[in-house]
Amino acid sequence: MAEPAPPFGAVHSPDLPELLRALRCTLALTTHQAGKLVFVSARDEDALVQLPRSFERAMALGADGDRLAVATQDEVVVLANAPGLAARYPRQPDVYDALFVPRATYYTGRVDVHGLAWGAEGLWAAVTAFSCLALVTDGFSFVPRWRPRFVSALAPEDRCHLNGMALEGGAPRWVTALGDGDAPQSWRARLPRGGVLVDVPSGEVVLADLPMPHSPRVYDGALYLLLSATGEIVRVDPAAGKYDVVNRVDGFVRGLARAGDYLFVGRSRLRKNASAFRALEVANRARTSGVTVIHLATGAIVSELTYRASVEEIFDVQVLPGLRRPGLLGTREEAHRLALSLPEATYWAVTGEKDRSTSAAG
Repeated sequence: MAEPAPPFGAVHSPDLPELLRALRCTLALTTHQAGKLVFVSARDEDALVQLPRSFERAMALGADGDRLAVATQDEVVVLANAPGLAARYPRQPDVYDALFVPRATYYTGRVDVHGLAWGAEGLWAAVTAFSCLALVTDGFSFVPRWRPRFVSALAPEDRCHLNGMALEGGAPRWVTALGDGDAPQSWRARLPRGGVLVDVPSGEVVLADLPMPHSPRVYDGALYLLLSATGEIVRVDPAAGKYDVVNRVDGFVRGLARAGDYLFVGRSRLRKNASAFRALEVANRARTSGVTVIHLATGAIVSELTYRASVEEIFDVQVLPGLRRPGLLGTREEAHRLALSLPEATYWAVTGEKDRSTSAAG
């Protein structure tokens, strides 16, 4: 009898560690079901190393240089890279080339933030419960800035399941939603093919009748998105109102990021007892969860990471460029309270019996 896989046990294509090393990047994944933010890095050219941290019902991720935001059940937590702290991290000195530490928590309430991205005005969120795009601030749960024309009023009713956004020039340009209705949960009636892609500036629906679109992204001026119900990655021609299929993955796809000439696509297995998913085209093929790597120029699948335990779904995927082995402190780790960073220096606070205010330079 085979032994059960260890927590977060995974297998991967032999070339995936070498690819991450060549791209000089780390993957950041969230899994809503397991409540984790996970960093996936290359330990060497043959092996990967994972670093999971607990964030309650972790969902959307937004990455911007040395900042990383993660949406949880009722908060958005912003972490900042403090590389000066990494080398002297007390538990594992001289291991990490970066260290992401919690620096701010925005208490949004339970509004189902499905997308996060930094723009010229601050941190944007796709607020699914209210069918709108908003700015995350410290004055309110969120500040609504845009909603689709077909949604007549703001209300916590998840009318269209607005679930993703792509920015251009520092401002939201495209959004995806699972429907275009104006009644509470109306998107469910048209599953799986009632999804829409909307142009934010004009408010026009560019594509309709899509099979559960998610994760719109703009790369080199081209618009990509995921069709979750079919497992397809597509390149969109908005002017023509059509799309071309780049490739198809055996899974419910959600979460898309790019590094170099490669796309990293999150895929999830489907719960066969979930009524919303049983009839999906991809249902019988969505048997594993993990990340599929696609060569952007050719559309070929070149590598995969597949979980054997703990992770049944991937909610979002981001790439952390230039970081081979970043560390991560969650809000539940006591160490984050000792991690002190200033513009000109970093310190690990010393907690001694005689003097708990002393600091040590890092």
